[in-house]
Amino acid sequence: MSLGPAGASLNPEQVENFEDMEKQFAVKAVQHMATYWSILEKMKGSQLRLTKIDDEILEHFQKAFPELDVKETIDEEKMKSKEGKERWREFMTAYEKKIDDYNFGTMLRANPNFEYGEKETIFAMRMQFYAIEIARNRQGLNDWVFEQAQK
Repeated sequence: MSLGPAGASLNPEQVENFEDMEKQFAVKAVQHMATYWSILEKMKGSQLRLTKIDDEILEHFQKAFPELDVKETIDEEKMKSKEGKERWREFMTAYEKKIDDYNFGTMLRANPNFEYGEKETIFAMRMQFYAIEIARNRQGLNDWVFEQAQK
């Protein structure tokens, strides 16, 4: 369904059903979250590749966000502030033609030491998820999920 050209005003009478769209979106985001967790339970994150260009994404992420320590809890307010959104938008745009659904919404754990949960989960864009989770995986921060699943 097309909502019209970018910047066009939205006529609510012409929009089919946002509620159904939101439900479908939520289902896809939860499926992505569950699939990722299931993979982490079957394989150490440090051995996992999330995309064909993990190295490129990681290098770009480290240059664009040198202050972001993926071992620590993500400051959601800072990430979603006006400046944060601008920085992330610039980062993500580089992947528009390289990564499918690069700007699709997904769930991201705020801290790598916890499972997904209501208070531990941030709504993020797919490229934010990839950048942060690739960095966490390279540092072995998600390996505990596999180890815990093997007990």
